[in-house]
Amino acid sequence: MTSIALFNNKGGVGKTTLAYHLAHMFQRIGFRVLAVDLDPQSNLTAMCLDETELEELWEDSSELIEQGVKNPAFPATGRVGPGQTIADAVRPILEGTGDIKTVRPAALAPGLWLLPGSLELSRFEDKLSNEWFKTYAGDIAAIRTTTAFHRIVQDAAEAVEADIVLIDIGPNLGAINRASLLAADAVLMPLAADLFSLKGLRNLGPTLRNWRQDWQQAILPRVPSNISAPKALMRPLGYVIMQPEMRLDRPVKAYARWLERIPWVFGTAVLGQETASSTDRSYEIATLRNYRSLMPLAHDARKPMFDLKPADGALGSTQKYVQTCFREFRALAEAVLSRLAERDARTSHAAED
Repeated sequence: MTSIALFNNKGGVGKTTLAYHLAHMFQRIGFRVLAVDLDPQSNLTAMCLDETELEELWEDSSELIEQGVKNPAFPATGRVGPGQTIADAVRPILEGTGDIKTVRPAALAPGLWLLPGSLELSRFEDKLSNEWFKTYAGDIAAIRTTTAFHRIVQDAAEAVEADIVLIDIGPNLGAINRASLLAADAVLMPLAADLFSLKGLRNLGPTLRNWRQDWQQAILPRVPSNISAPKALMRPLGYVIMQPEMRLDRPVKAYARWLERIPWVFGTAVLGQETASSTDRSYEIATLRNYRSLMPLAHDARKPMFDLKPADGALGSTQKYVQTCFREFRALAEAVLSRLAERDARTSHAAED
């Protein structure tokens, strides 16, 4: 099983949309996929489930028990049931009543599952922040807190026998994201060609390296063998450029200006290269065009843009646009798989050496 976090320190670049469509495309190719929503804003969960399901999912399970519901975790109407979010899984740790609780991933399609998020997950931020420095001393409770996301995702992935785990993370460098990224084998970065994305890369790169080093060198050796802990690989897989909607007040020249700077900033800030080149685009996985005209249709139909049919309103030239969307996301998914294979091959050779 390989876990990939989709992360950018700058919001609004289409990260959740990318996670949603990649998850469906990997499933379409034939992989068993678990999508994980570790962003307290829960946008990925909202994209995957309708309002009725969200209402049922976010019901207070303790209140349902008081009302006489014998098994509140069992869904009454469909794919999800109350008390089955990541926030519910960490609640025993947050309230000091125990370790993580097992939650059941929601089946979205054959071979595709969602580990839902919740707005309540934001309550876990302070707990993670306070416990981080205690992990350096080998504090068991702190280690259980910091490894909670890793263990929840691992349990869910094993339960559904997932090949690929896609983790959607919010746009910040807080404690929730630190614990989320520790659980990732690789990091895929969606970028916009603008000043804010480049500034985000400059902040993100050194932070990832520091978290990796601290965990692997100072904390991981202190983790008891009976607690499953992540390796915190967080290898930069590459970046995907999310093309903006071109407007008259934002000429193509401005877009090209920032586009040219991305390879150098990625090389220096994320990869830590002292002699990064502005022409080395080896970590540029793809450029995705803006599909803003398809998004409302996809939202109403509750399906990926590349699955839209004439019955969903994708008529005439729009249907050709849908086909283009399918080809681009298929190519992107295959490129990501190729990067993963190359990374695994390099790791294998390094271990042999």
